Amino acid sequence: MKGSAGKSSMAMQFFCLELFPFFVLLSVSLSFLVCIGESVIKLPGNDTIPAVFVFGDSIVDTGNNNYIETIVKVNYPPYGQDFLGGKPTGRFSNGKVPSDLIVEELGIKSLLPAYLDPSLQAQDLITGVNFASGGAGYDPLTSDIVSVLSLSDQLEMFKEYIMKLKGIVGDERTSQILRKSLVIVVTGSNDVTNTYFGSLLRKSLYDFPSYADLMVSSGSSFVQGLYELGSRRIGVFGLPPLGCVPSQRTLKGGLTRKCVDSYNQMSQLFNKKLSAELNLINSRLPEARMIYLDIYYIPLDVIHNPEKYGFGIANIGCCGTGTIEVAFLCKCTCSNVSEYVFWDSFHLTEKAYRLLVHQILKQYMKDFICEKPFC
Repeated sequence: MKGSAGKSSMAMQFFCLELFPFFVLLSVSLSFLVCIGESVIKLPGNDTIPAVFVFGDSIVDTGNNNYIETIVKVNYPPYGQDFLGGKPTGRFSNGKVPSDLIVEELGIKSLLPAYLDPSLQAQDLITGVNFASGGAGYDPLTSDIVSVLSLSDQLEMFKEYIMKLKGIVGDERTSQILRKSLVIVVTGSNDVTNTYFGSLLRKSLYDFPSYADLMVSSGSSFVQGLYELGSRRIGVFGLPPLGCVPSQRTLKGGLTRKCVDSYNQMSQLFNKKLSAELNLINSRLPEARMIYLDIYYIPLDVIHNPEKYGFGIANIGCCGTGTIEVAFLCKCTCSNVSEYVFWDSFHLTEKAYRLLVHQILKQYMKDFICEKPFC
């Protein structure tokens, strides 16, 4: 694991810009209840998803950063105030995060545990674990700056996991689990806001189109690495409208904190390149179901019209002033968290995550199972 010695000052600068690539998409019932053990999302052809594996950054990290030396941690209050028992677990929200909600909606289990959690049991491994690390990105430099687990580190942990799984269920069943499981990749925002715009380390060498190419190239290598290890159903999130994230509105949006158009344009450029690359990979690998998961267009409407989606406030977070606070800066919280899209100035509330995850699975799940127009 990586240490943070000699990097604390720079790490803090970059961590304060930690962003999220999740927003609310479409409205669903606010009284929506989930029953673990019965899939909420019905799969075509009575297919099954035996396990879920998640890679990426703080949007989906369920506690891996607790076990490495980095300042990018949130295993203290008020994080987790609405989690089971009000316990801070290293999740960057007030409660559950998308990793948990995906397995919940698929009826697999109630939480997706961090792979580095020393209390993991054999059954946890069989039904999926989480390899994500808050602060990570496609660009290896992004992870290195804040001493967190890069995508390469996460892939190595996945290889280790596969060996453990083989020891539990054998080679044949391991192969079946990997082929039919759902893999989710969520990262990229830290590359854009921190590594590219937050310093001269990359901006002095790349214009944004060429840096987007670097990100896509890294992502392409990563998902093909997953494929080589046996994964077939791989969903990759695009970037949200980064210019409308509270932190960027505060830092770059002027006195009125408007959305930053240039940042949104950059998100769109990356998304276009990422989608095209995944389509190309699918054409080359006939068994691949690599799906680009778009989270750009509808979120713009959510940010501008939160009431239509069951929220009251979307331009600031519940924590502190809601304009810049995250992690150790988050000392106090609002009294009405259910009104907020954002928990801190970068991460969503559990309520917002739950709505988002339901819509994403409802919209895209069939694409992992079969090809159009057959389902």
